[in-house]
Amino acid sequence: MRSLTFPLLGDDDREPCKMQTSDILKSDSDGNHVQQSIGVAAETSHKKEKSVLQAKLTKLAIQIGYAGSTIAVLTVIILVIQFCIKTFVIEEKPWKNTYANNLVKHLIIGVTVLVVAVPEGLPLAVTLSLAYSVKKMMKDNNLVRHLDACETMGNATAICSDKTGTLTTNRMTVVQSYICEKLCKVLPTLNDIPNHVGTLIAQGISVNSAYTSNILPGQNPGDLPTQVGNKTECALLGFVQGLGVKYQSIRDEITEDKFTRVYTFNSVRKSMGTVIPRPNGGFRLYSKGASEIILKKCAFIYGHDGVLEKFTRDMQERLIREVIEPMACDGLRTICIAYRDFVPSKAAVNEVHIENDPNFDDEENIMSNLTCLCVVGIEDPVRPEVPDAIRKCQRAGITVRMVTGDNINTARSIASKCGILKPNEDFLILEGKEFNRRIRDSNGDIQQHLIDKVWPKLRVLARSSPTDKYNLVKGIIDSTVSENREVVAVTGDGTNDGPALKKADVGFAMGIAGTDVAKEASDIILTDDNFSSIVKAVLWGRNVYDSIAKFLQFQLTVNVVAVIVAFIGACAVQDSPLKAVQMLWVNLIMDTLASLALATELPTPDLLLRKPYGRTKPLISRTMMKNILGQAFYQLIIIFGLLFIGDWLLDIESGRGQELGAGPTEHFTIIFNTFVMMTLFNEINARKIHGQRNVVEGLFTNPIFYTIWIFTMISQVIIIQYGKMAFSTKALSIDQWLWCVFFGIGTLVWGQVVTSVPTRKLPKILS
Repeated sequence: MRSLTFPLLGDDDREPCKMQTSDILKSDSDGNHVQQSIGVAAETSHKKEKSVLQAKLTKLAIQIGYAGSTIAVLTVIILVIQFCIKTFVIEEKPWKNTYANNLVKHLIIGVTVLVVAVPEGLPLAVTLSLAYSVKKMMKDNNLVRHLDACETMGNATAICSDKTGTLTTNRMTVVQSYICEKLCKVLPTLNDIPNHVGTLIAQGISVNSAYTSNILPGQNPGDLPTQVGNKTECALLGFVQGLGVKYQSIRDEITEDKFTRVYTFNSVRKSMGTVIPRPNGGFRLYSKGASEIILKKCAFIYGHDGVLEKFTRDMQERLIREVIEPMACDGLRTICIAYRDFVPSKAAVNEVHIENDPNFDDEENIMSNLTCLCVVGIEDPVRPEVPDAIRKCQRAGITVRMVTGDNINTARSIASKCGILKPNEDFLILEGKEFNRRIRDSNGDIQQHLIDKVWPKLRVLARSSPTDKYNLVKGIIDSTVSENREVVAVTGDGTNDGPALKKADVGFAMGIAGTDVAKEASDIILTDDNFSSIVKAVLWGRNVYDSIAKFLQFQLTVNVVAVIVAFIGACAVQDSPLKAVQMLWVNLIMDTLASLALATELPTPDLLLRKPYGRTKPLISRTMMKNILGQAFYQLIIIFGLLFIGDWLLDIESGRGQELGAGPTEHFTIIFNTFVMMTLFNEINARKIHGQRNVVEGLFTNPIFYTIWIFTMISQVIIIQYGKMAFSTKALSIDQWLWCVFFGIGTLVWGQVVTSVPTRKLPKILS
């Protein structure tokens, strides 16, 4: 048996500062810091299992191979037995060496049956469809790194998406600020702020940020300034510029080589700090980060007119309740700016007197008793095309979840604007700590049955770490809640997203904001960092699946008819009505040419109106099986009718009973030509696999299809009229051609009849 080998269908939501690979941290259930020594490399090294489509195709190819081999062997055996009985028993002729030629021709017929039965064009159709889709997806901002990800997206049932840059524009601006107990919903100027407070804010933002973050003027007049580097830091730098201060002048005075210590951002700390020397001796620490985290570390705050006040617990709660929560509910990311001084001389109430350099390794002590300078609200608008894209996903049976490092109120607001959260819907919105509490047992170990109670209703996971994201993805994939294992897609841009991207069935890395580690762990790179591009990936993935199904529907119809005709012909007339060279031409039509024609069909929006196929649904649906058997029935009736009464019907000499190897006849040429005509017109039927009646819809949107169809038709005319002995054909008259075309067009009419048969009433054997 010949075998077929199928080709291997081979965010941390950026917080307000930079993240370096050397600072990759992950959190255990208690929130402790655990340094990843191997970390991302270990988690991203595992191999993914065989893709859904590849597994189904491999199984189908094996089944077809066994069936084809069996029929081919039976055909040869029957032909040989019939020849021996006729020659040596009935006619009682002695053996002649020339009889070996007859036996070889019988063997050739058997091999030809096997060639036709085994779908050699299937791997070609898979490769062509994937390659064509990958090329087209590039235009839709999807850079496919692994071919199998393309078709896997067609079966996606869940998407875990970042917020910043994916659902939002990632062009951040400060739109609200709270300074000296004054809430401003417009950008203040230095005249609105006490001088010493304004100076500290400007210096704290300018120095305590990556110097690679910059705001550059637009290339053309009227263009918005270009944000380079971390977008949150760019928003803060824009705030400094709005105050009327040039941040670059401050950086020129305090260069990076003057930094005493830098506490870089990570997913657990959710803040960053920079220590610089003071002009009069000592050190100053600037800190910025998630507002509720920084405020807990503050002991002082500047009140009215810049007067320093103690920051009591009641004041903290009031600030969170009256300022931070309303900002977050408006979809704003809240950032707190704070500082602390270490001085060698007599210290003020908010300063620390030191005799020697502080122990900067004691981060917990250094980052405490801070003085709050301000809280700002940063807006990152939802991309205008995202709500519609999410509606399309939900209509297509795909659940979208947001996994973000933002405040839970901010996440809820953005999720509502995007359409992830709907009114009156029973859903869960959890923070990372609560998520960990729910999925771990008393020993702190993650339990699958506990995750299964959370993820079905979970829509937003806020204040999450990359480890939380990985645990969620793994929990959904390994779930035992549903019969069909979920197919999960994940987006990520940070280095720590690597494990989640690798664990997912399809990992999407951000092409603009993504790190090299994230891109390496991904299957597809979004070159525009836009969620709507994921919807296009789903569309193309489903189109790949359907293109393969169209090819199978077409090819299996030809397989069934050709094999049965050869087998019955061998039994009934001791010869195959379709000669070996003719069947090889048919094989070329249905393999190479058909795979190219049907594998290049463009996707239609209708693909997003159905649920995903899932992992266990058969590749050949009941509707497809109905079409295959229905068309095979029609074609077999026509061919056998022509075989047994065609000579009488068309008033031509019969081709039955001729000596093996005799010249071509009009009778068998008409049978061959009719078969090809029916195959060609059925190729148009095969473009629809879900019971659609309008089989010519979109026919002329695919020039590859109709070019190949016309080329095949012209080639058939040449073969019939001029093939002679080479193709065992005899030139036909116009009337005979019209009969052949008439029977071919009949497949289109018969296709409407087959479509009218209710699929649900078919026997279960077709499912």
